[in-house]
Amino acid sequence: MAKRTLEILGTGCKKCQQLEANVKEAIASLNWDAEVLHITDPLQIAERGVMKTPALVVDGQVVSQGKVATPEQVQTLLEAQHS
Repeated sequence: MAKRTLEILGTGCKKCQQLEANVKEAIASLNWDAEVLHITDPLQIAERGVMKTPALVVDGQVVSQGKVATPEQVQTLLEAQHS
């Protein structure tokens, strides 16, 4: 499988940091080769059409926004993107 790119969109608040930690836990559990980026620039976030943060973007597609997904929820989202 090719290396995946996952982006956390948010200003860096506690919820954004928790989502990033949950994403890293999920990719470790899945044993994925993935790069995790944290985008904090409000203009870049708006360009992606995200109105609520934190948001999770997988390979350019917004898969979650406005909530802190648990590691299990992130795994489900990632597996759905992979299929």
